[in-house]
Amino acid sequence: MVPEVTVNHREKAYALLKADADKILRLIEVQIENLTMPQCPVYEEVLDTQMFGLSKEIDFAVRLNLISENEGKALLENLEKKLNILHEASQNTL
Repeated sequence: MVPEVTVNHREKAYALLKADADKILRLIEVQIENLTMPQCPVYEEVLDTQMFGLSKEIDFAVRLNLISENEGKALLENLEKKLNILHEASQNTL
């Protein structure tokens, strides 16, 4: 049986990582709507930097056994899917 404290830490770690993924999505939405086009180097730099940072956070949480490797991969894959949809939508409005 897993102690309740451990479960709370795991839930909190996942929630924090999910919140960071949501922040990245919102940041990219704002960039697409107001600042730059997806082909812009600034857009790509921000996206690459943010995704790299999130992947490192996820790796750290996995190493601490706060989330499973599958949960981490699912978070990244879900964010990538949402970002691809956003990117495609922005291309269709051009």
